[in-house]
Amino acid sequence: MRERGDRDNTAPREQRRPGGRPHAPTLSPADLLLLERDREQALLSAVIGELGAGRPALVTVTGEPGAGQNELLRWAARHAAERDISVLTARATPAEQDLRYGVVGQLLAGHPAFTDHLPHLFLDQGRPGRFPGLTRLLGAARERPTLLVVEDVHRLDSDSLRWLEALARRLPHAPLALLTSSIRTADIGPDWCAGSPLTGSATTVELALPGLTRTGTGTAVRAVCGTVGDRSFVDAVVAATGGNPTVVGDTLRRFTRAGHTPDGDHVHHVRVIAAEVTGEHAASALGALRHPVVLDVLRALAVCGDLLDFPLVVALAGSAAVPETRLRAALLDSGLLTVSDGRFRVSGPVVRDRIIEEMPAVERADLHARAAELAHRAAADDQGIGDLLLRARPVGAAWAVDTLRRAAGAALRGGHRDRAVAYLSRALDEPLSPRTRVRVQLQLAATELVIAPVAAGRRIHGIMREPGEEYAAHRSRAADLCLLGGDTDTAWRALAECLADGGPEDSGQAPSEPGAALEAAARHEELTALLRVAQPLRRTPAEIAVPPAPEPPRAPLAPAVSGVRAWETAVRGTDREEARRLARAALAPHPAGRPQLTVPRLLACRTLLLTEDVDDAETHLCALLTEAHRERRSVAVARVLALRAQLHLGQGRPDLAARDLAAADLELPPDSRHPLSYPYWTALGVVTDLANGRTDQARAAAERPVPPPAEESVSGAHLLFARGLLAEADDDPHRAAALFRVCGRWLLQYGCTNPALLPWRSRAAEAAHALGDAAQALKPAREELELAERWGAPGAIGVAQLSLAMMSGEDRVQRLRSAVEHLGRAPDRAAYTRAVVALASAESGGQPERVTAAASPAYGTAGISFAGSHDVTARHSPVPAPTPAGARSAALPPVWPSLSHGERAAAVLAARGMANREIAAELSVTTRTVELRLSSVYRKLRIRGRDDLRVLAPGTEDD
Repeated sequence: MRERGDRDNTAPREQRRPGGRPHAPTLSPADLLLLERDREQALLSAVIGELGAGRPALVTVTGEPGAGQNELLRWAARHAAERDISVLTARATPAEQDLRYGVVGQLLAGHPAFTDHLPHLFLDQGRPGRFPGLTRLLGAARERPTLLVVEDVHRLDSDSLRWLEALARRLPHAPLALLTSSIRTADIGPDWCAGSPLTGSATTVELALPGLTRTGTGTAVRAVCGTVGDRSFVDAVVAATGGNPTVVGDTLRRFTRAGHTPDGDHVHHVRVIAAEVTGEHAASALGALRHPVVLDVLRALAVCGDLLDFPLVVALAGSAAVPETRLRAALLDSGLLTVSDGRFRVSGPVVRDRIIEEMPAVERADLHARAAELAHRAAADDQGIGDLLLRARPVGAAWAVDTLRRAAGAALRGGHRDRAVAYLSRALDEPLSPRTRVRVQLQLAATELVIAPVAAGRRIHGIMREPGEEYAAHRSRAADLCLLGGDTDTAWRALAECLADGGPEDSGQAPSEPGAALEAAARHEELTALLRVAQPLRRTPAEIAVPPAPEPPRAPLAPAVSGVRAWETAVRGTDREEARRLARAALAPHPAGRPQLTVPRLLACRTLLLTEDVDDAETHLCALLTEAHRERRSVAVARVLALRAQLHLGQGRPDLAARDLAAADLELPPDSRHPLSYPYWTALGVVTDLANGRTDQARAAAERPVPPPAEESVSGAHLLFARGLLAEADDDPHRAAALFRVCGRWLLQYGCTNPALLPWRSRAAEAAHALGDAAQALKPAREELELAERWGAPGAIGVAQLSLAMMSGEDRVQRLRSAVEHLGRAPDRAAYTRAVVALASAESGGQPERVTAAASPAYGTAGISFAGSHDVTARHSPVPAPTPAGARSAALPPVWPSLSHGERAAAVLAARGMANREIAAELSVTTRTVELRLSSVYRKLRIRGRDDLRVLAPGTEDD
């Protein structure tokens, strides 16, 4: 054999084809196990060299199973034999662990001095202090240096272990080296030197073999697969195998036999194969376990080893009678465990799953149940106990349900909704009281709304149709949750069935307490109010009879009725004061402290937006948001954030609206929304993008397909309005006019007459005016002004006056002054500023175009309600209107159309002599935003500052 001391003897060998072109390097299985073992081979070569010079040595090689420690010992044995050193080899096996001196017999059988006398050495060895053949072996070693190689010493029988320990104590007296291997880690390996005087007269070495590095794994890939592997492929092999040389080799050979190539397209395949190989190795090790107690403890460790301390694991396995030291040694001998920070851990999830899968199903479920109960008594982590309960049989104890619900809450806090659903679904397998069961079902449905909205709708429908007083008390909350999720069809059907069957009083028993009758009546009112919210607002075939929702009572017992009545009053636009009063009543705390429904309170907040009580609306929205966060209801959080985004749009703050929409997307991802809610979210996103100047992004969102049932709804009409705004931005008045008119027909069909919802009439009028049809332009504009004055909100009146002023030459200045006066009392300061600019332009003799007057990112508070006739969901949510990108004023200098609306407003106010801080307060933006806008104005207009700005904009200064 060649000398392989310090040379890189593990490099792949190059084979050449005829003509000198090399094949891909090849490695035998043995060479693969010696990859990246150059340091260890050099050290063993030095030890063997010193042994030839008479210096004894003791070398222990440890590593995980498959690390190649035995192959390294065999290499050393071959290397020593080439140097004329006597080599004796043995290997401990599980079959010989009960055989006295089994390994000693293997060692001595290879020495010529014991050939004829070996059987007699092991007779009469019961007396203490006798070690068969040890003295003769030491004598023979003095004549010729001897190397003893013992593989897998962790499986030694007790007599052979004592014999080797005695040999280690005598090493200084003979040119003899002992080389052993073990799968134990270095810090818990056998202490051969304990109590011996080996202090410089013998070499002692401990080698812990690591796994392959990325470079070594890449070499193995090239050798086995015949080509260089992609970086992603090599990284996947390292991650899937842990760099274990045996697993790497077996995985790559099986991967190559399957005909795959080591590239990024086959990363999944190599991961699957690596898992199969690891599982087969684990199964083989399990099959080698002979002691049932060790197997029980190993199973217990696989189930809860990361959750409980080792003594508790032993107690769970029922192995307390076996000494812990023996258990530890036997477990380490299995090769299925690792030791980290003094704790036993199963070697990876694949091995853990294989150990558990080997158990019969009944025993597996029982072990998990007992482990969960022990972990509960030990006050372990809730999610850890929940994971045990997921695979356990029902335990029939109240602590299990409480733990699973707490684990679901912890999972939701961590953003793991799928785990929360699993915990709550498992809780329903336990025997529960009706009250607890309906609460768990509601909690589960609220979580499923985010990841499986259709399944959640079916679950909620089942809750609402379940008989019994406990379920009757929660039907309104279930319907409220269904409406928040956007499934108005399911909510309407379930509510209609409940009311047709008698409502919540269908338990068949008379109320047992004095207040029970009032409580039942209040619940019935809530169901009736929610039915009006969920009433389908799309065309129904004539053959399907749809009974109308009952009228709500004038003196309701439930605040939810006030919220619905407030919204119905607002969408009709008939009595602003009554709508405000009802909305505030709906948002007042319940006298008895009873939790209130969310949908009616959201409708009340929308009503306050229409009445332009924006501060009150924002306060209540913040309270609703805090409540939804506290209860971990992601759908409610998303809905509140969406309504607050609309509020920001109404105040001319599109950047804050975009922030809230982004937060809503995190709570309720777009792919998880119910199909019926698509128009709501799409329209809101389009308007926000337009208001922030992201026209391309708005266009892409508007072009996405919408399910047909969702299009035939109020929110579908508002999506038409948003698309009309986009058509205006694209300078397409024909398409814009058609979209606005269709939008108006849908809104009128659903009873939405209040122009504060959506100013579709003024937008259609402006589109007609741009096309040169003055008659078609003035009629809807005047109608909108009449309806706005009937409603009485200053913002709606101001927008209507501004729009009419842009199309009618008569009384233009008076109308603009009226618009300025009304918008000055509205929350949207940006709309007020635009009116001021238009008035200044008209008074200086200019003729402002239509878009200057009415265009705004949000049309003020009056146009920002973004809700339809009743619902807060996919069917009933209007959209605020953004400013078209091409808006410009003819009264301003010719170069000014290159400015955006925000830049133009800042420039006009700066030309009037206002300071940056005053401009920021007027436009509801930050001072930094004003600075950036003015810098952009100076750059675009090629001027140096405010003095040049005043020259370019005469007539804008204060008189």
